[in-house]
This record gives sequence, structure tokens and C-alpha cells, in this order.
Amino acid sequence: MSRTLVQPVGQKRLTNVAVVRLRKHGQRFEIACFPNKVLSWRSRVEKDLDEVLQSHTVYSNVSKGVLAKSKDLTKAFGTDDQTKICIEILEKGELQVSGKEREAQLSTQFRDIATIVMEKTINPDTRRPYTITMIERLMHEIHFAVDPNLTSKEQNYSFSEDDDGTVALKVIKKLMENFPIKRAPLRVRFTAPKPSFAGLMEKVAEWNATIISKDLSGTQASIVCEIEPSILRSCEEQLKDVQGRVEVLSVSTHAEGGPSLEQLDNVEVPQPMPAKESNAVAEISETMQKQSISSESQGNAQGKQQRRCKECDVLVEDKLYREHCKSAWHKHNYTRHKNGLPPLSQEECMVEMELADSKKDLKDYDF
Repeated sequence: MSRTLVQPVGQKRLTNVAVVRLRKHGQRFEIACFPNKVLSWRSRVEKDLDEVLQSHTVYSNVSKGVLAKSKDLTKAFGTDDQTKICIEILEKGELQVSGKEREAQLSTQFRDIATIVMEKTINPDTRRPYTITMIERLMHEIHFAVDPNLTSKEQNYSFSEDDDGTVALKVIKKLMENFPIKRAPLRVRFTAPKPSFAGLMEKVAEWNATIISKDLSGTQASIVCEIEPSILRSCEEQLKDVQGRVEVLSVSTHAEGGPSLEQLDNVEVPQPMPAKESNAVAEISETMQKQSISSESQGNAQGKQQRRCKECDVLVEDKLYREHCKSAWHKHNYTRHKNGLPPLSQEECMVEMELADSKKDLKDYDF
């Protein structure tokens, strides 16, 4: 009777590892980290290095457990201190993630950018923001792709009036070229001495600003108005000529209150089918059944090869059976058959699909 000899393993098993890789001086260096801790370290949320690194060891290949040589570390980093090298790799290295993790990260960043775009834009007709679902659909139509090198936090912080090259602003400019969408106006207060009020009004007219209110009671005259965000910096420079200043009251201004009666009248709400139409559908289904029975008898009489579709409960010629299985009618009845529902005729199927599409469009519509 043979016995298996179990040898001790002198190797540290690294499981559930997030690998950070850095190439320097033609060499590859890797460190083993805990999952979901690398991004927390880079965003300065996690400050304890022991909570990020599984070991203060630099590898040339983490999966095989091959350690980096000391002479290679000294040549590449100028030191052989493992902790300092781990910190540099953690800051500058590339995080190796799986496909699902990368997809989830990009999806989260895409959602964050869409949220910023929704907060900063309005519909020019209704002066109301689009829903997040509509913004995401428009971003997919312009084939927008998230930059994986920028985190969501950096993209959120980089969205400002001073930086025109940010991700969200580029998306808004691209959307404005193809769809009815524009930047939400800024609500600001312009203040100037009373002798310079006439010059202030001239500049407000030049900026095509929408005046909300005026206040001439005190020693300083003030005007509350809405302007385009892109001219805020030029307004600050030109107000120096009239000894004025600008104060931002709201970054994005949307229409307040509910929709007007005219907007509700223009919305087409699908009405329920009248009784006559339902009776007509029933009559059509009866005639379709009669035609299927007659076609079955005629097919048997003439000797044509026909096959019965059990999902749609109709007879189809053998040469047309493949095309019938690819039709939307057959696919809809197949779904109903799986759910234990009776089959529908072709006309009933079209009516039901149109009602489903109209309800879906109505759900996505922003009132």
C-alpha cells in the first residue's frame, strides 16, 4: 500500500491579489496589494501602507513568486529600500485588474460624467435638465469613451469654469453640435457704484444677459441676471472699468415649478384601445384561425409540405419556416409560450409591441 509523501511548501501563497506593475530601465517590477485598496491610497483615503500592501517585497513576477534582484532595484531606483520602492511603484505603477473590474470601473466613471453633464445642461425649449438616462443615451450615440487614466474624483474636481479642456465640458460641446442641448446659465449679481450704473447696463446689454431684478436702494447698484458660463471671466475683467464686481449666486439655473398646461397639451399620451377595436381584433383572430384550418386542409389535399409552429399555432410552408422563426411575431409568441401565455395572432402581436414601445418612451420622457 503506497502512501503519498506531503512535502512542506516554503513559498508564500498570494491569493486574491491586486498587482501593481511598473517598468523602469527595461525591467519589470511588481508589488502585491489588497484589492480595492490601491485606488483608496491614490485618492488619499487610505493612509496606512500596511493596509494596502500584502508584503513589503518587490517582485519581478508576483504570480510565480519571483523576487526582484537587489542589483536591479539599485540600478532602477537608486536604492534597495523595499518600502520606498513599494511606495513609488504604488504611486506610478499600472494597476492590473480583471475584465469585470475594469468594466465596472469604467461604468461608474461613465455614470459620474453623465451626472455632471446633467447638472450643467438644460433643454433650450423647456429650460429643464434632461434625465440621467437620456444623457447616457446621447453620450452613447456620440460614441463617448471614458479615459481610464483619470479617476471619477479627478474628473469631478476638474469640472470648473477655468478649465475648458475637461472631460465633461468636451462631452457638452460634442452634444451641443448634434442635439438640442446647451449649458445651463449662471445666475450672478453685478454690483457697481450708482454713478457707473449706466455703464453697467450697457455692458449687461452687450453680454445678452437676462435681467432678473434690480436694486438701486443703497449706495451700490446691483443687478441679478443670468449669463452664459463661458463669458464669466471676461465679465470680471470688463467690470473693472466701471469699478464693479461680480458674485456667482448659482452655478446652474433651471426652470422652477411644474410644467405649463401648454407643454402638457403637447404631450401625446397613448390612449387605451376602445371596445370596437378589441372586437375587431377578436374577429381578425377568428378569421386567422379559420384560414389556418383551411390552409391545413388545402395543404393536405395538394400534398404541400407544411410545418406547424406550436408557439404561434399556425401552419407555415416548409421553405418559409426558417424565415417565420426569425420574425418578431414568432419571437414574441415564444416569450409568451415560455411564460405560460396563449399565442397571439400577427395583428395582436403588433398592437401589443407598439403599446410596449409607447410605454417605454413615455417612461423615459422628462416632464
